[in-house]
Amino acid sequence: MKDFAGKIAFITGGASGAGFGQAQIFAEAGMKVVIADVRQDHLDEAMAYFKEKNLPAHAIKLDVTDRAAYAAAADEVEKVFGSTVDLLVLTAGVNVFGPAEASTYDDYDWVVGVCFGGVVNGLVTFVPRMIKAGKGGHIASTVSWGAFNAGPTTAPYSAAKAAVLNLLESYFIALKPYGIGVTALCPANIRSRIYEAAIQGRPEQFKNTGYNVTEETQKFLASIHANGMDPRVLAEWLKKGIENEQFLVVPYPSGPRMVEVALSRFVDYASPEGMKRWEEKQKQPPSEEEIKFMAEREGYDASKGMQPPAGPLNFKDVGFGKAKKDLDWVDPNKKA
Repeated sequence: MKDFAGKIAFITGGASGAGFGQAQIFAEAGMKVVIADVRQDHLDEAMAYFKEKNLPAHAIKLDVTDRAAYAAAADEVEKVFGSTVDLLVLTAGVNVFGPAEASTYDDYDWVVGVCFGGVVNGLVTFVPRMIKAGKGGHIASTVSWGAFNAGPTTAPYSAAKAAVLNLLESYFIALKPYGIGVTALCPANIRSRIYEAAIQGRPEQFKNTGYNVTEETQKFLASIHANGMDPRVLAEWLKKGIENEQFLVVPYPSGPRMVEVALSRFVDYASPEGMKRWEEKQKQPPSEEEIKFMAEREGYDASKGMQPPAGPLNFKDVGFGKAKKDLDWVDPNKKA
C-alpha cells in the first residue's frame, strides 16, 4: 500500500501510546481513522486531539477480547464510512512483570488474551470482510521486540508476542493472492502508558497475580517508558514499512543486525557444542555491539553501558519484576 488518501484505517489501542501515534500519522496521510480502545477516557482525549486538528476520526470503545463487540465494531465501520477497512492495525496490548515461575493462570489469561487473542479476533473479524471487498489492503500489528527473546520476567507477554509474530507470517504468506499485505512491527521501549493497565485496566476476573505489582512498581516502569521511542516516530517507521511491502519492521538503524544476533542463539541451542558456547557467552560482559543495540532499543546512553537512565525510583527498592512475598516455591531473591 503506497496511497493512503481517502482509505479507511482501524487501529486497536488507538487512543494512547503507539496506537495513538499511528492514528495521527495515518490521519495526516489522508486516511479516515477509526480508533478502537477499551478506555473511554483515552478515547475522549484522542478525539479532542483530532477535532482540534480537523482530522477525520471515529472512536469505538472496544475490548479486543470480546468477539461479539469486535464484529459490532466492524459493522459500525461499514455503517459510518460505507466500506470495510483498507488498513487494519492491531496494537492493543498489556504487560506485567514478574518471575515466570510465579505466573498464575490469571496472568496468562489476561496478557495472552489481550496480546495474542486480541490479534486473533481482529484477523478473524476483518480478514474475510477485506477479502470479500476485493480492495486489497494491508494488515499490521505492533508485535514487540519481546517476540525475539525469552522473557524470564515477561513470560506471558513474550510468549504471546512470539506467537503473534509467527501468526502474522502465516497470514503474510496466505493473503498474498488477495493483494493484502502484512507487516509485523517490533519495537522495544516506547513512550507509552501501557504501564497503567496492570493496575487500572486489569479486569476483576483476572486479578489473581503472582507478581509484585504496586503503584511504586508502575511509577518505576513509567520512568523507563519516558525514555522510549516517540509514538509518532514509531508510526513513521510502520508507514514506511507498509509502503515498502515489508513484512518485518524493527524500527532502529541496526534493526536487521539485531534480529540476526538475537536469533543466532538457536544455532547454539541445537547442539551440545553450541550449548557450551552459549554458556560461555553468558559469562562474558556485553560487547560494544550489544551495548549499542540496547541503547537504540531502550533509549539509553550507550557511553554509560547497559544501564537504565537514573530516575526517581530504583527497581530493587520498589521490587519491580519480583514475585509476591507469600509464594513459598519462589527463590527468596526473586521475591519483593
